[in-house]
Amino acid sequence: MRGAAVAPPARASLGVLALGVAAVIGITAMLPALPDPALPGVFIVALLLGAAFVRLDFGFAGGFRALLEGGDGRAVAASFVIPAIAAAVILPVAALAPGHGRFVAPIGLPLLLGAFVFGIGMQIANGCGSGVLVAAGQGSRRMWVALPFFCLGGVIGSLLLPMGLALPGFGTVDLLALLGPWGALLVVEAVLALGALALLRGARPEAARLRAGVLIGVLVALLFLVSGMPWGITTGLALWGAKVVQALGFELSATAFWMEPWAAEALRGPLLAVHSSLADIGLLLGALLAAAAGGGLRHGAPLGRRGAVGAALGGLLMGIGTRLSFGCNVGAFIGGVGSASLHGFVWFLAVLPGCWIGIRLRPLFGLPRR
Repeated sequence: MRGAAVAPPARASLGVLALGVAAVIGITAMLPALPDPALPGVFIVALLLGAAFVRLDFGFAGGFRALLEGGDGRAVAASFVIPAIAAAVILPVAALAPGHGRFVAPIGLPLLLGAFVFGIGMQIANGCGSGVLVAAGQGSRRMWVALPFFCLGGVIGSLLLPMGLALPGFGTVDLLALLGPWGALLVVEAVLALGALALLRGARPEAARLRAGVLIGVLVALLFLVSGMPWGITTGLALWGAKVVQALGFELSATAFWMEPWAAEALRGPLLAVHSSLADIGLLLGALLAAAAGGGLRHGAPLGRRGAVGAALGGLLMGIGTRLSFGCNVGAFIGGVGSASLHGFVWFLAVLPGCWIGIRLRPLFGLPRR
């Protein structure tokens, strides 16, 4: 039997596709002039991740809604595959190979409050850190409103974080330092497996979701290998915001967060030289190319005032929350758990009540609760 015919992309999609290809070629041509040999690999894997999110229709925010509104934990359980695969690569490589690091962060009030605030923002914006970039690449009006406010929130959060870290907390809990790479890997995989079983509650996981989680997990692990650090999204977005704020005349280089050596260097240097920033650009362009090539660009109805306010407020809350909690679903949960840092598991638990509140606020901004 012959397969069904596939309609060619519309003319507008072909134009967007051509612009996306030109952007990829232009960025690729500029990377060899920068001193970091890892940059081309980071960009290529990020492009693949953006395309994978679109083609697999994978996201995080909807899974939290299905869990908290309908008790359906299949999507969230499938997402646990990603840190499980990432940990299997990150922990032994980081322990044995010089030059590869991990995300280890302290547990305290900033983490709890930041994850909570992020959960609210994720639901009223209708997407998380990766979701904002991927949907923006697909042409979502909502996410093109949310994105600049996410960047601005990241700058505000960077100014608040030093004050939060001065409060009493539990410090870092690094399972690799306590148990060694193989003991830490065993604990991480066991906790993820038990958590997935608890979320499924006897239901069968969706095969398509599991395949998507496996593919994205492999790409996340590959990005770690080429970058030397776990995948992070929100540092790059905060940097974009900081660059704009500085261009407007507000000096950030004397603030505590941006005085850190790595942050000061990122603030002075080009955006393409920072792995997180380059990966964000690659994620957005990969999503754009996949959507344009597949005729999946979003050309929905105008956003409306309520939708625009929700997108802006959600983006702002997410940006603030990610700096306080050291990342989003990608950097804090996948990167933290994959690094065997207890803060990744704590982040996941702390984001749930924020999502619960955000879900109930969605109708105020023109979004359904489910």
